[in-house]
Amino acid sequence: MAQTETKRAPARTRAERLEARITAEQKLLIERAAAIEGRTVTDFVTTSVQEAARKTIEDHQRIELSVRDSRAFVEGLLNPPPVNDRLRETIRRYRQATGV
Repeated sequence: MAQTETKRAPARTRAERLEARITAEQKLLIERAAAIEGRTVTDFVTTSVQEAARKTIEDHQRIELSVRDSRAFVEGLLNPPPVNDRLRETIRRYRQATGV
């Protein structure tokens, strides 16, 4: 008989704690959801929080524009408006403040 090789995930050291106060209703809800998925509460909570954290970071690193806004952005890059007195003053103040 041929033996199948079992692949294991690298061991992770769990040295940090994260605590939260929750209501009894929240705890029951989380326990029920973990049980439905056949996972421990710790695994369910850490995985769910990690996914939410990644999504939050991703959402804040990406800018989504409507078609209209995309066109206005590209138009501004290709045909920038002429420099006016307000922009010149802003540049002057920036250079003065930064020593550039």
